[in-house]
Amino acid sequence: MKFIDKAKIYVKGGDGGRGCVAFRREKFVPFGGPSGGNGGKGGDVIIEADDRLQTLMDYRYKRHYRAKNGQPGSGSNKHGRSADDLVLKVPVGTVIKDAETGEIIADLTEKGQRVVVARGGKGGRGNAAFKSPTNQTPTTAEEGEKGEERWIELELKLIADVGIIGFPNAGKSTLISTLSHAKPKIADYPFTTLTPVLGVLEFDISDSIVLADIPGLIEGASEGAGLGHEFLRHIERTKFLIHLIDISDFRERDPVEAFEIINRELENYSPELVKKPQIVVGNKIDILSDKSEIDRLKTFFEERGYTFIPVSLATREGVDELIKAIKEKKKELTAKS
Repeated sequence: MKFIDKAKIYVKGGDGGRGCVAFRREKFVPFGGPSGGNGGKGGDVIIEADDRLQTLMDYRYKRHYRAKNGQPGSGSNKHGRSADDLVLKVPVGTVIKDAETGEIIADLTEKGQRVVVARGGKGGRGNAAFKSPTNQTPTTAEEGEKGEERWIELELKLIADVGIIGFPNAGKSTLISTLSHAKPKIADYPFTTLTPVLGVLEFDISDSIVLADIPGLIEGASEGAGLGHEFLRHIERTKFLIHLIDISDFRERDPVEAFEIINRELENYSPELVKKPQIVVGNKIDILSDKSEIDRLKTFFEERGYTFIPVSLATREGVDELIKAIKEKKKELTAKS
């Protein structure tokens, strides 16, 4: 299934049914009076979060959604039937915005959360509602109200505890497949991962954490280079980040420089992202020629307040230590919240 995390759709609530003008015409009731019933209410358009969905694919091709209109009133004081609501399902984590103003209408972060995005119109009153001591035979009835209509934007932000970031080919896909049961595409060329991938790291039967592998950033992403900032919204909800760097070849790119480049791109997207706690993971120590560089990097990052874990995802060296660090960071941040 193609991953779609943005959509723009038009929604319209149903119109209210019109009121009825009618008079009782019954045997032995010479002055029956007005008997026109009210129109029914138009259906609302409701958006509901559904944890079985993972993409906004359904809204890429169908963009117009209209609830049904209320039924008109009829004689004998019969009110028109109100229309059923139109319920649209979206993944948990969907942000709904007014397309014109940019105002956030709702942020659906839990299964079953609902919001009305276009209210149906009220039904018009029939002539029976206008009877008064001074107007015994009213011939007036109301048209139903028009339903609300608007364009809205749907924006999916994945619900994950930890975001995995780093340059392409740093090993992010291998990392999430090592820590969880996720099966992302893994290959030796840039931008293997073209969409975010979720995985669950289980510490034990009652304790786990959700990881999100974010497609590779590169320098200049804030200006649209590479995949740009297209998927960074998916780590806005995360509690902390795992920043993966390749430390196997200092001649190709210094790991400190790579770390700083990615952090600048985070800051260009949102100053709040770069403030998130980070565990820095130095990958590919199995092919590092000068092992003393590990100590240099450990000193550099720890002096700046970061946890640094050297690993080899190919041989699993250091992976247990990384899992322990992730668990401790989760416990630390949970205690603070």
